[in-house]
Amino acid sequence: MERIECDVLVLGGGGAALRAAIEAAHHDLNVVLVSKGPLGRSGCTVMAEGGYNAVLRTASPDDTLDLHFRDTVEGGAYLNDQRLVEILVREAPDRLLDLERYGAVFTRREDGTLAQRPFGGQSRPRTCYAGDRTGHEITMALLDELRRLDRVRTLEHVMAYRLITDDEGRVLGALCVDLDREEELTILAHATILATGGAGQLYPITTNPAYKTGDGYAMALHAGCPLIDMEMVQFHPTGMVHPESARGILVTEAVRGEGGRLYNADGERFMKRYDPDRMELATRDVVARAIYREIREGRGTEHGGVYLDVTHLPDEVIETKLETTLRQFLRYGVDIRKEPMEVAPTAHHFMGGVPINERAETPLPRLFACGEVTGGVHGANRLGGNALADTQVFGRRAGLHAAQLALKLRRRGERPRAPASRLTDPELDPWAHVGEEDPLELRRELRQVMWRHVGLERSERGLKRAIQRLNELQDRVNERGVDDGPGLRIALETVNMIQVGLAVARSALFRRESRGAHYRTDYPNRDDENWLKHTVYRPDGRLETRPVDLRRLDPRSG
Repeated sequence: MERIECDVLVLGGGGAALRAAIEAAHHDLNVVLVSKGPLGRSGCTVMAEGGYNAVLRTASPDDTLDLHFRDTVEGGAYLNDQRLVEILVREAPDRLLDLERYGAVFTRREDGTLAQRPFGGQSRPRTCYAGDRTGHEITMALLDELRRLDRVRTLEHVMAYRLITDDEGRVLGALCVDLDREEELTILAHATILATGGAGQLYPITTNPAYKTGDGYAMALHAGCPLIDMEMVQFHPTGMVHPESARGILVTEAVRGEGGRLYNADGERFMKRYDPDRMELATRDVVARAIYREIREGRGTEHGGVYLDVTHLPDEVIETKLETTLRQFLRYGVDIRKEPMEVAPTAHHFMGGVPINERAETPLPRLFACGEVTGGVHGANRLGGNALADTQVFGRRAGLHAAQLALKLRRRGERPRAPASRLTDPELDPWAHVGEEDPLELRRELRQVMWRHVGLERSERGLKRAIQRLNELQDRVNERGVDDGPGLRIALETVNMIQVGLAVARSALFRRESRGAHYRTDYPNRDDENWLKHTVYRPDGRLETRPVDLRRLDPRSG
């Protein structure tokens, strides 16, 4: 087995991982960056179209950090860790400037100030953008900066499948598989950063790329780390519905930010019945459920969606500010300058995950985390534009504090090491679960269960049915193993997906209220008296609660 030693190990290939690696390398440390897919192209950041939220007084003189903080916490239904939100809104502008220094070019007004567009759930236009390809612009700038550094070793098509821990629970690196050669690889590090993204692939209709299977959540659980608020899965209101091959592809919130209007098949602008003040710019949970109900109650289009219309906008606005969306639909024969788009909700973002503190430290010593794999920043519902800011703010913080820890251990003369017993345990063999079950069939069954019972609307009956079915899938894996014929990556991911699906379903059953993205038809109201708290999912499947940080805003205070 090949063995690598480094100061800082970063697991992930998206915006948070890239920013963490850059920051650690700036401290003159040896950094290894492990990406399961193509670096920068296998995460969600590169696919983000809408924008990056930042309070810029030169561009929006009436915006403030307090307003951004309040919008984020109220949008998150008060489930956010308010310490983390304070950091997000305070540091987002500086991290945006970092991106410009790395080479990112954002859209500007004629007077030279950064352009900002309105996004759902925000009281001011504060979303900076590069047309409707913001994530791509950010990713390319991060990759350019990474290439300028000679202290980062990048390993593409390498999948981390277990964290290495010692007898005291400290994380010492990760066990990986080179997917091209299907050979094991051990990477030992003074500090490890988990930046593996979310798990949108648990659902059959999703904006997420194929690599987002929840590996980070599963690795954290295996290492003994709890997860928080795993029931909080955001469904983006607008994904493509036709043709079938394009179903789920994101239709950016920038479309609604620029004035796009939603209509049902009867020609009614239906958001006036769900949120008459904010209309199409209501928070994502509100808009997604509104679309879902219109379709369910028979007012959907022939392909099972609703209409999103920008034909009233000038062609110039569509061609410059919604260029990617225009090309996206032209590819399927729809000219959005002349006809409406058909859209429906699609699984998009996990708000729950690995808990972190202000230093991006997790409950496991020497393990840091950033980006979508973490929980606490976005509460029960993420505002559009906050995710890209999150990747840069907490990516930098994870890289900074991991580097400080590594420097401290180096000064002590320590080398990254792991007990031999931790590396030779048969349970840590990546082929330990290889067997007979078809992973593609397991995924099909899992996704069907998740969409039907653990989707936009949930109930006790449905969730119990989902848990029963997921346990059956888990039993099949335990008894018969998973066939690696489609590839070892597919087999390993499928094992992770079942474990993460159970975490989501059990957490959703445990939270007996509706809050943000979590909607229970049998408990349709938000219950601040009994449920203004985090759910905590333990590695053994136990669930408990933890107080929410309410240092500045408490909905019960009036």
